[in-house]
Amino acid sequence: MQNIQGAIDHLKNHQTYPATKENLIQECNKLSDFSEEDKKEFMDNLPEGNYTSAEEVMEALGWKEQEGMPKSQGTQSMA
Repeated sequence: MQNIQGAIDHLKNHQTYPATKENLIQECNKLSDFSEEDKKEFMDNLPEGNYTSAEEVMEALGWKEQEGMPKSQGTQSMA
């Protein structure tokens, strides 16, 4: 996802909770400032569930706010 920080901002400041995956996807589809690729990645990677906070959504997606990238991309070593 190219605009993780924008997605985190939206989840924290504009999304209402509790929210299901379906609720989050419906909201995602309304956003014009995210690419279709970012929307698809969000929809494909978000597990089914009921979320009570932005932090729960971020954890489910493996996002860390301070890094602005998924956990799997933030721990690569340089050889």
